[in-house]
Amino acid sequence: MKNKKRKSRKLKQNPVGRPPLYKSAQELQKKIEDYFKNGVTLRKVFIGPPNKRRLELIPVPTISGLVLYCGFADRHSFYDLEKIPEFSHTIKRARTFIEKEYEEQLHTNNATGAIFALKNFGWQDKTELEHTGEIKFTQMPAVKLGGKKLELKIG
Repeated sequence: MKNKKRKSRKLKQNPVGRPPLYKSAQELQKKIEDYFKNGVTLRKVFIGPPNKRRLELIPVPTISGLVLYCGFADRHSFYDLEKIPEFSHTIKRARTFIEKEYEEQLHTNNATGAIFALKNFGWQDKTELEHTGEIKFTQMPAVKLGGKKLELKIG
């Protein structure tokens, strides 16, 4: 039996997962800027005193809105991109801008939604107290009552 050399097949390299949506942070930054200029949902609100109320459209930027506008399937995919050093600053800045919008809503009459959203950004509405120092016990001087020494037992 003759040994025949088999021609090796070249396998096509099949990358795992989807190709990245953005090749550079600058490309992503342009898309983010476009979201804040053209993609933010506008909400109708009444503004002004009761006798002079007017209806206005105000922009309501959200993380979910930004994520979808940029073409991501969910927030986690967007946040995963933040772990790549080149994209980290761009993602953090966009998130901080939206966080700022919610923070400004705290100064309105109805801030419940903003409080909830800010908690998702890691804000907390609890107070934490930290005590430092040491506790020192000192021996009390002997107490005499009617000429007899009293002993106090603690514990």
